[in-house]
Amino acid sequence: MKIGELADRSGCLVETIRYYERIGLLKAPERAANNYRNYDERHSERLSFIRHCRALDMTIDEIRVLSNLRDHPEQECAGVNELLDRHISLVEKRIQALAALEAQLRTLRGRCVSNDTTESCAILRALGADPAAPDGPRTGN
Repeated sequence: MKIGELADRSGCLVETIRYYERIGLLKAPERAANNYRNYDERHSERLSFIRHCRALDMTIDEIRVLSNLRDHPEQECAGVNELLDRHISLVEKRIQALAALEAQLRTLRGRCVSNDTTESCAILRALGADPAAPDGPRTGN
């Protein structure tokens, strides 16, 4: 199949497919006599695997490791488990950071008790204050 057909089938952009080829996540296809790329079902399956990993917010490096493990089915899956455990830990840390951000935003939103003008807006004043000041906004940075 041509790259456009693979793109349609997979839901990926043609540029994304070429990028995955360039970085080695997707093997370069055979070339037809007219020099067009000729993709097969293995490319479609690999692209589906990559897209599923990306949907789980995995990095290119994580996908590269998982792809390598997948390409060597004789290996034990301990490496897969370790990678997923590390990824879960990162997700947990991001959730904690997002929860802290939500709390900061709710606190900031709580400063506004009326629909006065922006001149007297407590939120805008707080955002303009020194973040290190006792009453300033907390950003976590």
